[in-house]
Formats: sequence, structure tokens, C-alpha cells
Amino acid sequence: MLADESSRKQLLDFFHGGTKLSYKKGDSVVNSGDSPKGIHYIEEGFVKAYAITKYGEENNLIVRQHDDLFPLIWAFTGLHRDITYEALSDTTLWRVARSDFLSYLKKNEHVVPVLLDMAIEAYRLHSERVMTLEYRTVRERLASFLLTHAERFNDGSSKKLALSAPIRRQDIASSINASRESTSRALSTLSKQGLINLKSRFIEISDPDKLRELL
Repeated sequence: MLADESSRKQLLDFFHGGTKLSYKKGDSVVNSGDSPKGIHYIEEGFVKAYAITKYGEENNLIVRQHDDLFPLIWAFTGLHRDITYEALSDTTLWRVARSDFLSYLKKNEHVVPVLLDMAIEAYRLHSERVMTLEYRTVRERLASFLLTHAERFNDGSSKKLALSAPIRRQDIASSINASRESTSRALSTLSKQGLINLKSRFIEISDPDKLRELL
């Protein structure tokens, strides 16, 4: 990490001076085609970003969690694609105006490494998604997705590595470019093989090493 905790706390304190917003699961934070009203900091909850393909299918791009900021590309360039940001759970956000955000950065350049850390992590996640989509079979793409996201979202509530985020099977399917039916079949197969556990609150990875052997 490039940033120190003091700079990170200062940036988050700045956001706490903005507007506090609460969303229920399924609420849209930013609608496709609309310009964002500001930069958002996720205090609690999960927000997914997705686009709708020309075939009318959902293309899940990334799931953001607590302490993430979005949309950073728009913050610096003013360019916004047709992306929808939707709450995956009850979510608390803080929002500041883009102009206030940029003004704050000019006066507090020491917090820029915090944003660079976030940008690098977002780039890493998008790169891993591209690598996941290069696998030929649904089972391989699913295994790659589960390992990546369980490592990212594991909150320690389970004794095993677990995907501790409210990601639906449809979200998984759209992330790995597969139908919901084929994704469900692949999940069932991995469960029968003892590689994952679907009976817990969140998907648990029972045998990470065996799951990695599929890749």
C-alpha cells in the first residue's frame, strides 16, 4: 500500500462532511445514462456496477464494498459510461460534489496515494476478471471467480474461506459470461465434489487447493 493510515483517515473524514445517504437492497445509486451527483464513499454495505449489453443482458463489472470510492474515473475525467450502480444490501454512503472533491485534493496532495491505492486495486480486479473470462469452461471461470472474490470479501465470520458478500447467482453468472442455469449446474457440481459448501449463509470454499487445481 502506498498510503499511510493517517492520510486515509483524513480523506474519509472529508467525506463524512458531505451528505449521508441510505439505500435499501436493490435501490439504484446511479442510474444508467444519468450523470453522477457526486463522489460516493461506502461506509457500510455493497454496491455493484453493471452495464446492459445490446442483447439486454446484465454485464456485472465490479462489486464495491466498505471504504471504496466511486465513480473515480468520472471524478477525474468527467466521463461517465452507461453504468448502473445498485445496492446489493442495505447500504450507507457519503456523497460529496465532484468540484469539492477535486478542490480538496488540490489542497491536500498527501491523500492522493490513497486514491492511487484504490485505482491500483480496481485495475487488479478488472485484470483478474479478464483472466477469468479467458478460461474456456463455465466450471473453470466459476472456480476463478469464487477464489478471487472469497479472498477479497472474506470477513472472518466463517471458519473457512467464504464469499461473505450478498452476491446472487445471477450476479456470478453475469460476471463469468454464463447463463444462470449453467452457473447453477457448475455450483452444484463443485458442491458434490466437496470443493464448496452451498448450505452456509455465504458460499464457502471447502478446499481452496483442489479448486485451484481446476485452473
